[in-house]
Amino acid sequence: MKRGIVLASGGMDSLVTTAIAKSENDEIYLLHINYGQRTQDRELLAFKAISDYYIPKDILILDLAYFTQIGGNSLTDRTIEIPTNQLSDQEVPNTYVPFRNGNLVSIAASWAEVINAQSIYIGAVEVDGSGYPDCRKVFYEQLEKAINLGTKEETNIQIKTPLIDKTKSEIIQLGKSLYVPFELSWSCYQSSVKACGVCDSCLLRINAFKRAGLIDPIPYAVEIGWTD
Repeated sequence: MKRGIVLASGGMDSLVTTAIAKSENDEIYLLHINYGQRTQDRELLAFKAISDYYIPKDILILDLAYFTQIGGNSLTDRTIEIPTNQLSDQEVPNTYVPFRNGNLVSIAASWAEVINAQSIYIGAVEVDGSGYPDCRKVFYEQLEKAINLGTKEETNIQIKTPLIDKTKSEIIQLGKSLYVPFELSWSCYQSSVKACGVCDSCLLRINAFKRAGLIDPIPYAVEIGWTD
């Protein structure tokens, strides 16, 4: 029995990753984390819609309020402004939540030991993302080793990052081939009604759909001009 846990934020990348995990496993389990981010409630709605679509064996929703106490980023600290209308590869943006993915994968590893899951899936993107240090391939390679050193001897967990080397437009095309419901996902960092269209997550998503020659089905608060 092949079991995989998917870290499912409700965003575009985790949606495509869920579809991949569904195709590779007998059972999938979806893990969603609320960590005090601005669009926490909207992301949870997206997660639930995606879960209803893919019908996992089980879901786990956890609240990690300590990220708001730690702060140091614009997603959980509202005194820090989210940058808009800019994508930079020069430095790590303030939307990086320090070591968030390390925390999330560790929680998934705990659950994996309990349910005897062999794989943990995360939709991390290195080559065409925001430049977060916890989205690098080498990080997950080393984290996998640490997890298997810190779990029971019979435990053998793989961390799977099927999107890590793909561009965002390639992820869109892959999702299209897997018939993923992009309309159920949510990527915006600061708006929960209509995607703002100007934060870096929105810009990455919009540019990806344009390069893929497709129209994003979610609503935006700004005019995009898909036919440009």
